[in-house]
Formats: sequence, structure tokens, C-alpha cells
Amino acid sequence: MDISGLNQLDRRVAGCRACPRLVAWREEVARTKRAAFADWTYWGRPVPGYGPSDARLLIIGLAPAAHGGNRTGRMFTGDRSGDALYQALYDVGLASQPTSVHAGDGLELYGARVTSPVHCAPPANKPTPEERDTCRPWLVQELRLLRPTLRAAVVLGAFGWQAALPAFAEAGWSVPRPRPAFAHGTRVALDGLDLFGCFHVSQRNTFTGRLTPEMLREVLRTAAEAAGLGS
Repeated sequence: MDISGLNQLDRRVAGCRACPRLVAWREEVARTKRAAFADWTYWGRPVPGYGPSDARLLIIGLAPAAHGGNRTGRMFTGDRSGDALYQALYDVGLASQPTSVHAGDGLELYGARVTSPVHCAPPANKPTPEERDTCRPWLVQELRLLRPTLRAAVVLGAFGWQAALPAFAEAGWSVPRPRPAFAHGTRVALDGLDLFGCFHVSQRNTFTGRLTPEMLREVLRTAAEAAGLGS
């Protein structure tokens, strides 16, 4: 495990200003705020990964939400997507509590870490391919630091899948060619790591029932077992 290396990486991520459109958007949102959060001081910066440096399971999302991670400074924290994810993590024994409200709420993850291929909140929740590729080196470095202990990863959504596969390849894993297509419940064996696909925990998916709590728990439970975290 490399605690100092991961902490240093997280600090460097939080200081990144590489994508002008994303910098402008995240800072504008932090200034104007949402009425419900008028008394908050928004984070308004890139959001680093969250979880232990010796994680055996990595959960890879898309990007922080404008009034979620961009407000709280922690991945999947303060929005409906995070509500669904952390409830499921708690249900399968990977989180200390079922809610993730703010960065000082006491939440701990057990053997799991949460990150994303794009670390800034994008307009309309849609980073451009160029922004995805510009941000990729951060994910590559995170994967390299986690490699000694990492045994499984869950990728949420097709965008994250398309971003994660090249990052795993660049970080040293052997990714099949042609690259496997995204599907919910898909499982791909890399060398020493099992990669799982899962529909994203977006409100669109959870509200319509495309992704049910049980579907999410099942993927997380299977991935945790593959990572050696099963109860």
C-alpha cells in the first residue's frame, strides 16, 4: 500500500485546472449555488477518489455532480446517485453507514474505494471525450498506486467503461482486444483483477427501475467476493 503516494495524488487532483470549460463551470456553480444549499461553502474543485489506500475493490463512476461532489468535496456525496450507491455499499458490508451527506459525516469504506474518470463536475453531466482523455492520467496513477491490493473493479455506466478500459491498459493490466462491450452484469477477467459492468446510479436509472437496489447490491456483492471481501 502507498498511503503517502495516494494522499499526494489526491491533493494534486484537487488542484488541477487542465480543462477550461470544466474549471469555469465548477467555479460558476460554486458561486451561484442552489437555493437549498445557499448556506454552504461549495468545494468547487476537482473531487479526488475516496476510500482506503489498500482497497481491494474500486468503484468507478462518471464525474462529480454539480451540487453533489462539487459541493461537498467527496465522491458521490450529497446527491441522489450517492444516496443509492452508499446505501447499497452499506447493505453489502462495504460502508460504515448508509448515507453520505458531507465530508465530515464519519463515513468509512471497508476495502473499497470510489473514484471517477473525470474529476470535475461537467455541464449537463456530460464531459467531452477530450475532457475524459485529459483527465485519464489521474485514473492511471490511481490504479498504479492501488495495484498491489486491487482485485476487482465495478464500472458504473458506458461512459465510465469507455474511459476505464484504456486506463487499466495504461496502468499495466492486459485488456482483451477487441475491448469488451459494456453491459450491466458483464464480468471481464484481466490479469489478477475482475472487472464488472453496472448501470450507473443516475436518477434516470434508479427512478425508472432500470437499476433497482437489488441489481446494484448483486453486482457489488459479486465484486466484493471476487475481491476477497465477501463475508
